[in-house]
Amino acid sequence: MKTRIHAFVKGRVQGVFFRANTKKVAMELDLKGFVKNLSDGRVEIVAEGKEGNINEFMKFLKKGPESAKVTDFDIKKEKYSGEFARFEIRY
Repeated sequence: MKTRIHAFVKGRVQGVFFRANTKKVAMELDLKGFVKNLSDGRVEIVAEGKEGNINEFMKFLKKGPESAKVTDFDIKKEKYSGEFARFEIRY
């Protein structure tokens, strides 16, 4: 079963390769969507894929790469849309 998440991650998550690592993990898990920095210091992530892979991805997002420090994590499950062709970093 395919699903979609829309997440916001807060903490030391910009300037620490959070987006690059998020894209790498998403691609390894065959997820589609995007990651982008927000002007308020958070990182926004939308990802779609198999439910099991999304669950693994969420584990990564809650922790982030080694250089990051996630202090808050807000996630919502949404209806799968299939709108993405790949996982990308947005600017």
